Amino acid sequence: MPVLAVFVSDGAGSAQCGGEGAELAIQTAAAFIVEQVQQAEFALTDAFAVSCVTRIRETLYARADTDGLKARDFACTFLGVVSLAGVTLAMQIGDGGIVLDTGAGLEVAIVPMSGEYANMTHFVTDEDAVSILQTRGYLGPARKVAVFTDGIQRLALNMTDNTPHEPFFTHFFKVMEHAKAEQQDQLDAALVKFLSSSAVNERTDDDKTLALAVQN
Repeated sequence: MPVLAVFVSDGAGSAQCGGEGAELAIQTAAAFIVEQVQQAEFALTDAFAVSCVTRIRETLYARADTDGLKARDFACTFLGVVSLAGVTLAMQIGDGGIVLDTGAGLEVAIVPMSGEYANMTHFVTDEDAVSILQTRGYLGPARKVAVFTDGIQRLALNMTDNTPHEPFFTHFFKVMEHAKAEQQDQLDAALVKFLSSSAVNERTDDDKTLALAVQN
């Protein structure tokens, strides 16, 4: 069955191996999806999200143990969207954002998380990560998906009411809807150029990750 899966993770700046933790989180989530798709059937439920996050945590804790480090040394956020023909599931731990359209227009799936203090957030390695995990389900497939780290938040969201800043997304999705597979490298290069531009960097000095997908 066709499955759309988009995952983004951002390593904690204060974590010794935050970048490696983020890479491991994405690799583990991708492997988990492949494993689930091979099952006779699976459901995109809260339990699915919990299982995915639990697998990520097991991977990060195991790596920390192997390297003689603490799990918090691999601290990272985790955001994901998995979409089938009849249902879409969004999941999130930490800041960053998920914007999608399942037929009713663009919307923020889950309000970006903040921690107890300013400039703090939650991480998948936190002891209470599973209870912090937020999910949201939708009927039908996701037609447009954008998943991004907190470095993009102030550009992509109206922070006062946590709604998408639609002009930010319009051009991306319009181009992608008419793009051909052989243009993948060209589109990737254009996105990197945009995220590295002075216009963007004047508004954020944080790392920036933006993953986009469309289904026609």
